[in-house]
Amino acid sequence: MKIVVAGEGAFGVRHLEAIQNIAEVEVVSLVGAAPDATRQVAQRFAIPHWTGDLAEALAQPGVAAAILATPTPMHAAQAILCLEAGKHVQVEIPMADNLADAERLADTARRGGRIGMAGHTRRFNPSHQWIRARIQAGELVLQQMVAQTYFRRRTNTNALGQPRGWTDHLLWHHACHSVDLFQHQTGESAGIARAIQGPIHPVLGIAMDMAIQLKAPRSGAIGVVSLSFNNDGPLGTTFRYICDNGTYLARYDDLVDGKKAPIDVSNAAVSMNGIELQDREFFAAIDEGREPEASFAKVLPAYQTLDRLEKSLG
Repeated sequence: MKIVVAGEGAFGVRHLEAIQNIAEVEVVSLVGAAPDATRQVAQRFAIPHWTGDLAEALAQPGVAAAILATPTPMHAAQAILCLEAGKHVQVEIPMADNLADAERLADTARRGGRIGMAGHTRRFNPSHQWIRARIQAGELVLQQMVAQTYFRRRTNTNALGQPRGWTDHLLWHHACHSVDLFQHQTGESAGIARAIQGPIHPVLGIAMDMAIQLKAPRSGAIGVVSLSFNNDGPLGTTFRYICDNGTYLARYDDLVDGKKAPIDVSNAAVSMNGIELQDREFFAAIDEGREPEASFAKVLPAYQTLDRLEKSLG
């Protein structure tokens, strides 16, 4: 399968590293905004063609699909460009930074008969898959999920600390992971969804701190999400699952119990890398002609909840 990857930054590289472990997939073009960096990444991964023009990359012979790891404000328009060019597309989370564009993406994929998938990695991390399997088997009943997402981003920088020309967002990007995961694990869209935010940064124009409350209407499980770009300490996201039969802490692909004893999740999936598992699902869905986990349609309820949360901010 010949594919295009758009994005020469931190997450584009993570996808390229993951694809190296997946047989019969060839990256034939890399799209990037910074020519020197794009050329260097293309050389590192032996990608024969690189460009700053996504349409040019999609026009390379035999291209079937694209993975977009580009700035959030570009996601919806670029994904629609791919779909309208007849290509399957996986776009990094969030697939859009507003509900209208998310709905437009889901509709465009449906009408065009192409696979559209969003990079909701938490659905694929072995840690969360292990929890989900036990919830579905009736071994665990979720009482509360607590997500803490903490970064120090008082300037426009990426995951590698490098400068970037767009501004990240706590709600439409980072909370998107946790809102979708809560609804995925409970199997319900939140009946109660409310949020508060701290002061708006005078330069970045966004709230640097936010808190979210969710409640599943049938099970009564609650979700609590705390997010900050002001945090000066350990960075990243930790999830605490408080269940009727145990407490578990998940940090990306790793899982421990409430007493910090490691849980073996190696049998939860074929890899211990959530990004690789996400990409494997995308390619498998194309090969098998089926809807993937984290399709635009399946994750759309998370964006509907984010829209409600945004409106609750007042």
